[in-house]
Amino acid sequence: MDNAFKRDLRSYPLYFLLWTLLGLLYFSQGLTRRLVAHDATPWWHLLAAWLLGAYAWALLTPGVLWLGREYPLERRNWLPRTAFHLLAGAGFSAFELTLESILYSSLHLFPTMRTVREALPQLLAVGFQGGLFDYFLVLGIQRGVLYYSGYEERSREALQLELRASELQSQLVGARLQALKMQLQPHFLFNTLNAIAVLVRQQKSQGAERMLGYLGDLLRRVLEDADAREISLRRELEHLQIYLAIEQVRFADRLRVEISTDAASQDARVPQLILQPLVENAIRHGIERSSTAGRILITAAKVGETLRLRVQDDGPGLLPGDTGAGRGIGLANTRARLLQLHGEDAKLEIEGCDQRGVAVTMRIPFRRATSEEDAREACL
Repeated sequence: MDNAFKRDLRSYPLYFLLWTLLGLLYFSQGLTRRLVAHDATPWWHLLAAWLLGAYAWALLTPGVLWLGREYPLERRNWLPRTAFHLLAGAGFSAFELTLESILYSSLHLFPTMRTVREALPQLLAVGFQGGLFDYFLVLGIQRGVLYYSGYEERSREALQLELRASELQSQLVGARLQALKMQLQPHFLFNTLNAIAVLVRQQKSQGAERMLGYLGDLLRRVLEDADAREISLRRELEHLQIYLAIEQVRFADRLRVEISTDAASQDARVPQLILQPLVENAIRHGIERSSTAGRILITAAKVGETLRLRVQDDGPGLLPGDTGAGRGIGLANTRARLLQLHGEDAKLEIEGCDQRGVAVTMRIPFRRATSEEDAREACL
């Protein structure tokens, strides 16, 4: 016996319960006819007759279900399968009515059915079509249950596929972010090492040593957050302060930096090293191009549900026709990271100031990090 047939056998109590309910329904219908026709047959004879027929079908139900599984009614072969089940249903109906005729005659339920020879023709005449209907009723219920089970299984599979696709999408976004971050770090490291080499050639050993110390401190802090997509703005500013100390060695009195943040923005989540490329661009295209000392103003503020970060220099500003689009890998990298993390909800704008200089403004959705552990929840 296959597993499905064994399950059918284990489900016998359920089959008997359902057929009992159906037998009682038929009994109530027969009882009504008895009252209308003033039939003298005792009511318990009718009850016994209907329940015996129902229980006979309960015994036959596993066989019907087995045929339904082995020869399912499908669109591609509905005609031969329908013919097959009509014949099978006729056989089951005749067999069940034969059982009823034996039981009726043995229990003497009806005066006109004292023997099997008397009972069988009468039952075939009045119950054959009903037996055929019962056969197809079982097939129909089986088909409905199988369809519902298949629908639930397909729904679970679709949900699993959707979850898997979501996981893959998250992994893809994480991989892209990591690639962008790894692209940024060697770029910054190369520039810093190049500046150290210049100091060494100029025999400014103390400045080179200080810059190496700052670089080591910055790399250590960055590696601590290597697996984090986002860190708090407070920690990002700590990284930035070390980077600015490196640049301060290079430019000495020519570089002045002011940082202004409100209390709410300190706990905001931001991508790691998101400010460093903006400040680096401000130094390269602002301070380095100016013959005088320059200032960089860094501000952060919570505006509604948005965090606004702004880096502004007072250098020569944008050249005619310059939109800032060609300002190196830093801004392109920053745009790509914001797009991966926030999509269209993030904005990066570059504009020339009224007097002189350039301002880069970044707007991202505000998400609070109550602790550094919370800020690392979005790890790769």
